[in-house]
Amino acid sequence: MLQVTTPDLTTWDTLLPEPARRLPDELARIDAYLEDERFIAPWRALFDQRLGRPSIPVPTLVRLLYLKHRYQLGYQTLVWEVGDSITWRRFARIPLDQPVPHPDHAGQAGRPRWPAGPGAAQRGAGGQARRRQAAAGPQAAHRHHRGRRRHRLPDRRRPAGTRHPQAGWAGRSDPGAWAATGTLFRDRGRAAGRRLHQLSQVLRRPGVAMDQIDQLTAQVARLARHSLRDAQAIAGAVRRVLGRRPGDGRLRRLASDLDATIGGTGRLLAQTAQRLAGQRTIADRMVSLADPDARPIRKGKPRSPTEFGYKLLVAEDDRGFVADHRLEQGNPPDAPQLLPAIRRVAAITGRVPATVAADRGFGTAANSRAIADLGVQRDGLHRTGRPSATRAAYQATRAFRRLRTWRVGIEARISHLKRGFGLGRTRLRHLSGARTWVGLGIFAYNLHRMTVVAAAA
Repeated sequence: MLQVTTPDLTTWDTLLPEPARRLPDELARIDAYLEDERFIAPWRALFDQRLGRPSIPVPTLVRLLYLKHRYQLGYQTLVWEVGDSITWRRFARIPLDQPVPHPDHAGQAGRPRWPAGPGAAQRGAGGQARRRQAAAGPQAAHRHHRGRRRHRLPDRRRPAGTRHPQAGWAGRSDPGAWAATGTLFRDRGRAAGRRLHQLSQVLRRPGVAMDQIDQLTAQVARLARHSLRDAQAIAGAVRRVLGRRPGDGRLRRLASDLDATIGGTGRLLAQTAQRLAGQRTIADRMVSLADPDARPIRKGKPRSPTEFGYKLLVAEDDRGFVADHRLEQGNPPDAPQLLPAIRRVAAITGRVPATVAADRGFGTAANSRAIADLGVQRDGLHRTGRPSATRAAYQATRAFRRLRTWRVGIEARISHLKRGFGLGRTRLRHLSGARTWVGLGIFAYNLHRMTVVAAAA
């Protein structure tokens, strides 16, 4: 059930001295911006007006999400900090005599329901910040990767050959743990670990011993196939139990997770068979069980030539606001993304930008002609390859060099987004989760940027 109003302040709040009731300048400005109805409207379609458990009041939820991504806190740490700080309590509209929302409740309200929200909330922030002037500034492609995250089974380990309820997917306290009791599951983790350790030693040696790498990879794949067969037997046992207990939602979720892991493991084994058969390049290759949507991104950087995750396009305006962003799977080419980004910026700001500057990957003759047709007056696209004599003369002008220098400023913006607002690594899985994470981070960044611009005005 939707709640859009926060509880009234209590007597305890009114008894606080004036310094304790005054918000810091940044939070006071953010609090005033978030009063806009456009930050509340996206949530109205996501909650029933009368039925269901009362939601966290939307003004409180939006402010909690800002604090989380502004200071890069987990939900549990966020709740502790808000509960321990009078200032943050007042900013989040939580009276002193009211409990802070539970971390699980805050996470459930923020994660699955936000994907439809960041765009609308982003337009709300952008509309306030760009009401007077908006011109699309630098465009840049930015890689957004997950870092290293392992897919972990529960910590409890059993000796090989024992009968383990739910095959390690549920502990004794889990109501669905009995579902696969009696199904044989052999833990081959130690055997696979030894071979992976040997594989890491081979990879550290000078030169590439592909024969040894393929031999050890085949041994790990054989162990994985045996474990996959055991897991499929357990999944069959769980489905039989679900046929007798169709209302057991927790067991159904566990079975769904197990089926997803079985499917991902089967795909990885098929890719391994292709590699061992000599096919070293596999299109749309799956690289992670924890995040099946992540893909390898080859950029050739000396420190990390290959990264894993997603690719993020960031467009900022002339005052440093992120006017548009788009997270895509894999490594799509840059050039086709330029015109859609300009059109989205024009839809948000209400007019076609007068100036466009972008990375070299966006600089094609076709893009230059297309943005001129859209009404862009100043072209700051640095062409790929060898430009024509006319284009080379244009790129040597002082005006173009100033645009190129201006575009370089987005590199600092990207670094700030990664270090200060968590865009260096998403904590949510799958493409939808990564988009939610990026949307929340940019939402918090734009709100913070509004306070900087207001203070400088």
